[in-house]
Amino acid sequence: MGLSGALRRTTRRLADHAPWSARAWRSTAFTTAAIPMAVPAATVFAYTAAAPGRAAPALLAVLLLGPLLTLLQRSRFRELLEREIPAVAHEHRPVSARGLLERLRSESTWRQYVYHLLVSPLAGVGGALIVLAWAGGAACAGVYAWAWMLPVDERGMGWTRDYDIVTVSGGLLLLATPWLADALARVDAFAAAALLGPNRARELERRVEDLAESRAGVLDAADLERRRIERDLHDVAQQRLVALAMNLGIARATLGDLPPEAKAVIDEAHREAKEAIEELSNLVRGLHPAVLEDRGLDAALSGIAARAPLPVELSVDLAHRPGPTVEAVAYFVVSEALANVAKHAKAGRCRVEVRRAADVLRITVTDDGVGGADPAGGTGLVGLRKRVGSVDGSILINSPLGGPTVVTVELPCGL
Repeated sequence: MGLSGALRRTTRRLADHAPWSARAWRSTAFTTAAIPMAVPAATVFAYTAAAPGRAAPALLAVLLLGPLLTLLQRSRFRELLEREIPAVAHEHRPVSARGLLERLRSESTWRQYVYHLLVSPLAGVGGALIVLAWAGGAACAGVYAWAWMLPVDERGMGWTRDYDIVTVSGGLLLLATPWLADALARVDAFAAAALLGPNRARELERRVEDLAESRAGVLDAADLERRRIERDLHDVAQQRLVALAMNLGIARATLGDLPPEAKAVIDEAHREAKEAIEELSNLVRGLHPAVLEDRGLDAALSGIAARAPLPVELSVDLAHRPGPTVEAVAYFVVSEALANVAKHAKAGRCRVEVRRAADVLRITVTDDGVGGADPAGGTGLVGLRKRVGSVDGSILINSPLGGPTVVTVELPCGL
């Protein structure tokens, strides 16, 4: 089956490059169209060879015609080769002084002139060779027809065995020309993509920057939405539950003549209202604690340390507050890390250090537990990695068996 597949591909490839195939004529038309496009550069070279002093005007003409030549070349690739060479985006219009200066300083502009002055003449020479190859191959392959057109008395005198060699050579040249045209078209397309289009490395850098900005905007928007939900729950739903609990407490205290069954119902409702308030408080704190927004990371982490089920030594040194998104990530990183310590580490103590050095917020969580923390073991460390990675941060986990476990997180403060 493999041999038959390879044979089928080879047969299809030979058919695609046959002298009468559409691909052969498309490649021929494309390479032939490069001949007139090479005239400006050829003129510069001719003037330079004939009179070096007169080369400057011709070179200036090519520089002025550069944008038009680029448009024509893109059209040649699009219409004849079905290859789209994307245009280079510029911030300002070329008719303005700022736009003209931008193009003169642009690296893409000079890459285009490299194509017009170097690649385009070579492509024109290649197109001329393709035309000569087709014409020469047809002339040689039809040598017997040319000889038959001669008068009878002259036909016999010129009839030699060399005609057989010439005919075979012409046929081979006709078979080889489509391959040569296709190869020239491929090389030209590769050069055009590298020189006429935008710089791929710069384009990738720009896309990465755009994606980073978009993700930062999404994170900020998500953080703002969490804070809005937190305020709505705290200011509306939680306050109503508090009022309900107070009313039930007042009813339980003042309505002493109620039947025992009614008192039991009021007691149960009061207890569940207080539990709902506590659960809602935990939910609000998990969305976005108000103390984090009002008093900063130090106060918010102090609340986490106070609620932890084991002694936590907290040290926070922040000369300047980080951005809201990074601050929220830092808060939840410490919260999840302490939850992991309490659940899995079997530790007696824990230390949390938060330091800001330049544009990096470094968080270190150390516990004296049993160690052996493995991100693949379902201990919550995978969630930590994802949360840290959401702001392009890094996390390092050092947890040998027997402990201690040290989790170091670095968050960029530029967000």
